[in-house]
Amino acid sequence: MSSRRTSAFVTAALAASAIAAHVTTAAPPEASATAADPVARGRYLVKVMVCNDCHTPWHMGPNGPEPDMSRELSGHPEGVAVTAPPALGGAWQWAGAGTNTAFAGPWGVSFTANLTPDPETGLGRWTPETFVAAIRSGRHEGQGRPILPPMPWPMYRNASDEDLRAIFAYLQSIPKVRNRVPQPIDPPAAN
Repeated sequence: MSSRRTSAFVTAALAASAIAAHVTTAAPPEASATAADPVARGRYLVKVMVCNDCHTPWHMGPNGPEPDMSRELSGHPEGVAVTAPPALGGAWQWAGAGTNTAFAGPWGVSFTANLTPDPETGLGRWTPETFVAAIRSGRHEGQGRPILPPMPWPMYRNASDEDLRAIFAYLQSIPKVRNRVPQPIDPPAAN
C-alpha cells in the first residue's frame, strides 16, 4: 500500500473512531446531573426508569396508545372501575388494563400508585426517608403492605440513596393530581 493511501486510510480510521467514540459516549445533559441539581437528576432517572409507563394513565392518541401526560404519574384513575380480570393460564400468567395502571396475576389485582405530591392521595406527606425505605423494603411507606407486581422494586432498590432522593425530589416538583387509587384486590381464595 502506498504511503499516501496508508495515510488516508489511517486518517479515515481515526476520524471514524473519534465519531464513534463521541456518539457512543455522549449522554443527555440530565444524565450527568448530580446532587447540585437533584430535581434534574430525578427527572432523568424517572425517564430512564420508565416510571411513566405504568404510573401515568394511558389513552388512545393519534398514533396509538400513549401516556396521558396531563395526568403524569398520578396512578390508576379513580374513576376507572376494574372488572374481574380475564381467566389466566398457559402462556398468559398476568394481564394489564388498557390504562396500563392496573394488573392482574397470581397476586390478585394491583394498581399503580399516585406519585404526585398531592397530600391526600399521593406522596405529599411522605419524606425522602419514607420513599427510600419503601423502595428498599418493597413495602408501602417502608413498613406497610407489600408493593405488588409488576413494580420492579427488587431492581430499583439497588439505586443509590442519592439517586432515590433525587427521584423523590423530582416527584415532589411535579403538579399535584388529586386521584385516590384503589387498594389492591386479593387473589380469589383457593377452593
